[in-house]
Amino acid sequence: MSEIAERVFVVDSFSTDGTVEIAESLGATVVANKWVNHATQMNWALSTLEIETDWVFRIDADEYVTQELRLEIKNKIASVSTEVAGIRLQRRMKFLQRPIRYGGVFPVQVLRIFRRGLGRSESRWMDEHIVVDGRTVLFSGELIDDNLHTLTWWTQKHNEYASRETIDVLVRKHGIVGDLASEDVSDVRAGGSKRWIKERVYYRLPFGVRAALYFLYRYVLRLGFLDGREGAAFHALQGFWYRILVDAKIFEVEEFSRRNDVSIKEAIKHVLFSNVD
Repeated sequence: MSEIAERVFVVDSFSTDGTVEIAESLGATVVANKWVNHATQMNWALSTLEIETDWVFRIDADEYVTQELRLEIKNKIASVSTEVAGIRLQRRMKFLQRPIRYGGVFPVQVLRIFRRGLGRSESRWMDEHIVVDGRTVLFSGELIDDNLHTLTWWTQKHNEYASRETIDVLVRKHGIVGDLASEDVSDVRAGGSKRWIKERVYYRLPFGVRAALYFLYRYVLRLGFLDGREGAAFHALQGFWYRILVDAKIFEVEEFSRRNDVSIKEAIKHVLFSNVD
């Protein structure tokens, strides 16, 4: 990162796995903030850290920049028009060390580089995007999500993701207003087209059926089976298991609310152990 970043901040959430020591040994500035979700962590960093560069690059701990993207950032960012507020990147994922190339899900455009003071994270529990005040351009280089943890870690993490997506769905469905209510972002800078389909079409399909249809769409129609055994596991877990898990959590929260005659906010707190205030 030294060739494309003047300074690296690591926003830690009081981890105990050696993250702080490793990051500091590599020259990063480590700060700590209590974890709520990705959106609040990012916005806390933007409002708290002494960022002095013209551009900000948000990158997760399990992502890395390809050589092509590194050179593109190094050689092109200085000449980007002052009218441009953000830069979209092509993001791809590896699963069990295999790049996922089919299924219609990768590469996906993500806005990760933005001018200081012109970008912020949406206030969402899950699937948050960076939004900017101004137009964006696309760099062709790829950002790779390469999780090196075990499949057990991956499934536990996605169980947490499912709870957060459940909260987002229920916040919109039941009109819950709060700091973490969903924002309406409709253009491609924040992946608006896919989100529109998910929120306006997918969630209006019958429970259970929508997860099965989505998996068949990815694995058969979009050729996900060409990703091999690793791809079969990925598309089945992320394209069906995860989606049915979200559906089941939504059902569980709403049924708890109905049976116990409590608000959806109270049901979320009891079932998902989260306070949406």
